[in-house]
Amino acid sequence: MAGPGDRAKGRGSLLAISDLHVRHAENGTVVEQLRPESPEDWLLVAGDVGDTIAQVEWALRLLAARFAKVLWSPGNHELWSLPTDPVPLRGVARYARLVELCRELGVVTPEDPYPVWEGLGGPVTVAPLFLLYDYSWRPEGLDTAQAALAEAYRTGIVCTDEYLLHPDPYESRSAWCTARVAGTARRLAERDPALPTVLMNHWPLCREPTRILRYPIFAQWCGTEATADWHRRFNAVAVVYGHLHIPRTTWYDGVRFEEVSVGYPREWRRRSGLPGQLRRILPAPAGLPPTAW
Repeated sequence: MAGPGDRAKGRGSLLAISDLHVRHAENGTVVEQLRPESPEDWLLVAGDVGDTIAQVEWALRLLAARFAKVLWSPGNHELWSLPTDPVPLRGVARYARLVELCRELGVVTPEDPYPVWEGLGGPVTVAPLFLLYDYSWRPEGLDTAQAALAEAYRTGIVCTDEYLLHPDPYESRSAWCTARVAGTARRLAERDPALPTVLMNHWPLCREPTRILRYPIFAQWCGTEATADWHRRFNAVAVVYGHLHIPRTTWYDGVRFEEVSVGYPREWRRRSGLPGQLRRILPAPAGLPPTAW
């Protein structure tokens, strides 16, 4: 976290968190306690805020009122179409409604111009991304997406997305992912090349963070090989992600990757630290931050 000297400069910090899952009452209490360190702090929210439109609105409205700027990338939970959600939208239409809601709240989305962080550690282009996954992170020996998915069903390790995350009007989640990756790559290529980036996506951009999953076959719902080099290709000083519910700091090719999820109450209760600790992305922490949080 930022030290007293940083706050005294009055230029704020770029902070991050994800996987708030506010449908759980205890996580809602965690969100209610989140506060900026200074009036100029920005907050990156890397998806899985809630399972319904109303839950997402409640949390982002609260955070937008507290932080100088909030940036959001969708996770898979925001894109779920639950039968209990009064907003019965699916796929692209659901995502469009979430973007519309964020704009009403003043929250930056992946569809908006990428803002430039001018505070401590800047200037840096901050890019919230929405990329999905394409089943390309398969276990060794399973050469096709169909084979990997069949093995997941055989073993009972199946992501709920298969039932609730609809890709309409795309024919599949993989096709939606392909379109998102292509469009996002074009936008990132058009940014100011003189500035480094902070990239935020709900799913990790490279496969390495998934190597420690308890069930490796779950990695097929965690990202795409198409973004494996984006931290180098787009000159990232940091990559922010969630989804795995394994909060930690790692480095790949000298770039800092921050998994910033809160996770479910049953998960964060087992950890020694308090839940909902905002991770400072910029200015970069002095020295090497701990690997596990």
